Amino acid sequence: MTENAPAPNNDRLYFRQLLSGRDFAHGDQLAEQMVNFVYAIGDRETGECVLVDPAYAPAELIDVVAADDMTVTGVLATHYHPDHVGGSMMGMEIDGIASLLDKVDCPIHIQADETEWVRKTTHVSPDHLVEHGSGDVLSVGAIDITLLHTPGHTPGSQCFLVDGKLVAGDTLFLDGCGRTDLPGSNGAQMIESLQRLARVPGDTILYPGHQYSAAPSARMDHVVQHNYIFQGL
Repeated sequence: MTENAPAPNNDRLYFRQLLSGRDFAHGDQLAEQMVNFVYAIGDRETGECVLVDPAYAPAELIDVVAADDMTVTGVLATHYHPDHVGGSMMGMEIDGIASLLDKVDCPIHIQADETEWVRKTTHVSPDHLVEHGSGDVLSVGAIDITLLHTPGHTPGSQCFLVDGKLVAGDTLFLDGCGRTDLPGSNGAQMIESLQRLARVPGDTILYPGHQYSAAPSARMDHVVQHNYIFQGL
């Protein structure tokens, strides 16, 4: 992928950034507190889309994309934490991929190193989990999504590149990066992952897993220049 590469799928790309507590899960105090982003990525012509990290109100998210004449055909999980895939967190149960599967029978695409973590957190049957390696490409209609393994926050954290957009989960935010003091975290791996993301073309737009900054997205060249986490890498 080069900085001046064309975007042949741009006219077909369906891409929505949805904020928990605002665009869905209204009135859910935890959703409002955690300010998670969920992403819908798909092909407008075929009407297929995948949801990235559909937690808190999966049924609402299915309805949101249905209003755009899109059908959920899969899920992409950036990592196993309950605010991204569902499960128990801070003494509360968060709806996630297990609840979504009650509505839609579809594959859950995860990084291979995250499999056991996802299973323990969500109790989803392994039959629904599709393991991937770094560099795998998932095609949704004519839209290709490249999966990048970016361990550090968790062993199987992954980011997604699609049409000049980088969906980074909790690996990279506009300011800072994901924590490395949680179960499965690894500081050395995080440094390597951040170094890898620093090489993404500068005009790529970063879309993080949480709105921890005023802006919901930013160009990678701006992030690399202004995010303190890249100093000294």
